[in-house]
Amino acid sequence: MNAVPTSGNSIRAAFSYCAQQVRSYDYHHYLCLLLLPTSMRKAAFAFRAFNVEIARAMDVTSDPSVGLMRLLWWQEAIDKIFAKKLIEQPVARALSAVISEHKISKQWLKRSVEARINDANKDESYIPASIADLEKYAEDTVSTILYLTLQAGGIQSTAADHAASHIGKANGLLLLLKSLPYHAGRTGRIPYIPAQVAEKHGLLVTENGRSEIRMDYLNEQLSDAVFEVASVALAHLRKAQELASTVPAGAVPVLLPAVAAQVLFDSLDRSHFDVFDPRLGRGVLGVSPLWYQLKLKWHSWRNNY
Repeated sequence: MNAVPTSGNSIRAAFSYCAQQVRSYDYHHYLCLLLLPTSMRKAAFAFRAFNVEIARAMDVTSDPSVGLMRLLWWQEAIDKIFAKKLIEQPVARALSAVISEHKISKQWLKRSVEARINDANKDESYIPASIADLEKYAEDTVSTILYLTLQAGGIQSTAADHAASHIGKANGLLLLLKSLPYHAGRTGRIPYIPAQVAEKHGLLVTENGRSEIRMDYLNEQLSDAVFEVASVALAHLRKAQELASTVPAGAVPVLLPAVAAQVLFDSLDRSHFDVFDPRLGRGVLGVSPLWYQLKLKWHSWRNNY
């Protein structure tokens, strides 16, 4: 067993890599993290870079089995990191440094990667049964990153945890909706509209015992289905905001992704919940980068989310 090296240059390079990965592939969260206290920023970038690694695992290859291998590698890597074994990969190095410095729950990292593995293992024709299935996926893949960041900041608050849960679900649901055009273009399918919602809006087609979502891109029924899922996301956001008065002030910067959720919902609203509207792909979550940054800084200055 090798101890994790403490070379200052090596660790600095690992954290620099994490920040660059988040900036390149998760820009709206990158801007949120810049508003965190300096003492929390390194850990937050390490967790977000980890999320980038596992979120992109299935997208950086045309062979699903290779993507799954990447996820399984990360599942094993988490065990090695907590066993203080050396892994020569920059995000893993950064996570090792964070875990050696802060009390971090292994379960949140494991839950996040396991949710991605379960998603990758599903048959390509799989359709989630209900919005509750999407909420669980959002909780496991998005809320967990907020829990980890709160832990790294030494914030122990039931109210903050509950708010993080709702914000993660809101962001997760909305980002899944935003990703529909990408997945439709890549696989020819609409994957994240639950069967119950699709059937309600006349979008579910069954042939030879297999169900799929109709690919009528500009169909008003698809927009209605998107609106229904987005409304659940908005309800989670409102619940998180109702908790704001009970959340410790130190937790508020961690919860700034609530602003991102509101911005994305508003962008969907302006597009009449047509996820194929090209305006959604412009700027940051459908708004200009400057406007998004000003909105974040306004909330940060007022210490609310």
